[in-house]
Parts: sequence; C-alpha cells; structure tokens
Amino acid sequence: MIDIGANLAHESFDPDRAAVLARAWAAGVETVILTGSCRTSNQAVQHLALAAPDRLYCTAGVHPHHASDWTDEDARLITDLAAQPSLVSLGECGLDYYRDLSPRPVQRKVFIAQLELAVQLRKPVFLHQRAAHKDFHAILGEYRPALVDACVHCFTDTAEAADDYLALDCHIGITGWVCDKRRGAELRGLVPGIPLDRLMIETDAPYLLPGNVPKGQRPGKRHDDKPGIDGRRNEPAYLPWVARALAELRGEDEAVLQRASADNARRFFRLPASD
Repeated sequence: MIDIGANLAHESFDPDRAAVLARAWAAGVETVILTGSCRTSNQAVQHLALAAPDRLYCTAGVHPHHASDWTDEDARLITDLAAQPSLVSLGECGLDYYRDLSPRPVQRKVFIAQLELAVQLRKPVFLHQRAAHKDFHAILGEYRPALVDACVHCFTDTAEAADDYLALDCHIGITGWVCDKRRGAELRGLVPGIPLDRLMIETDAPYLLPGNVPKGQRPGKRHDDKPGIDGRRNEPAYLPWVARALAELRGEDEAVLQRASADNARRFFRLPASD
C-alpha cells in the first residue's frame, strides 16, 4: 500500500516518528508521501524523507489556510525543492471556504500561482478543496490541460463534485472519512462510482482517524505522557482500515483495491516500480 498523504511533520509525531514509520511498514505500507503545506513543513518533509529515500517522498505547497503568508520566497523555495528527487508533487494547495483562514481572493491568487508553478516545473498537483467547489473547479478547469496530473485529496464532497473532477481526468484521494457512517454517509454512497484507476488512498495523518480501527489496536499513552500519543491520533499504519472500508463499499477484494491504489500512486507520483 501507498499512503499518498500524511502530515508527518506535524508536532504530534515529534516524540515517536521513527516508531510511527516502523508501525506503518509492519502494517504493509510500502511508501508514504509526506505532505508539505507551508514554508516550514515544506522544508521539514524534505528533510524527513532523507530517513528512508526508497520509501519516503514528499510534496511542497502552501495550503489555503496559509495563503496570506505567501511571498515570492515560497515560489523560489518550492522551485528549489522540486529539483530534489524526493519531491514528487506540488501542493497541498487549493481553496478552503469552510474555515476561511485566508481571504478568498488571496486564496484564489495563491492557488493560481501554484498551478502555474506546477505547469512550469512539470509536477503533478496535490489539491485541497472544501466548501469552494465552484471557484476551485473553474480555476482547475482552466489549468488542467497543461498540468501533468492532478489529485483532489481527502475528498469529502458530493457525487456531482466527484463527477466534475473525474471529467477533468483527476485522481480522487479517499481518507478515513469514508469509515464514518454519519459524517461520511454521502461519500460512502458515491465511492463505488469512482473508477478503480482514478482511486488512491491516504490517511491525512494525524487527522481523520478511521472510525473502524478498534481502540485496542491504537497506541496508548506513553509513560512520559507526551502530547498526541493518546490513541486518537491517526497514522499511516491505519491505512489498511481505509482500504478495508472502501473495498466493502465497492464490493471488491481488499487486496485488489490495495494493489490498484498503489499502482495508481506509482504512476501519479512517478515512483519507482515495486519489486
């Protein structure tokens, strides 16, 4: 399996990052794409990827929450990072009108700037959209013909939105949201309609812990009571639970879905072929 999006630069992983990765490998995760989402994390994930260059890769981008912080320095940094073999995608970038942590006109400007960079650098894009489908779809539609590839990650929107992105030849990233029978009810209904060759799986760790992970299989608090080690933090080792829920909803063999998602990720991120 390949986890296409994990925020392992997040401070909650500081006490036990090596153990988190060890659990991921033991759970059958062969590769993790580390998500960059701001100036600090873009540099951090590049450094983290050096720990296992055959298994860890990264992205670089500015999340819409941080769009107000965007300067020419970010464009230069992303361009420099893109020259490294570990950098396999631009992003996380896009629009978020749900939290509106940056003004919407600024979000749109910074989203466009990153799409233009992706075209220039010939890198796929790892995209975020929440409560902003109309503007996001219009902007993405303008740039999609020139982009080498695009993934709408952590998809939680409607069937109509999914159809719009699939019509633009985008990939769809599914997280543990699909395991939530209440909040994820609409997503659970639409995932059977996503073509298998467009589907990828991710944890978005430390967020969105799959609700089907038994509490007894989550790491408990450590003796030193470090923050974030409380059995509720998501991590790449829980990726099989996302695959399991998806396979059940789609009526597919779990191993077939895992393999297809990993193959899609290798093509999308231009990763080396599996042994």
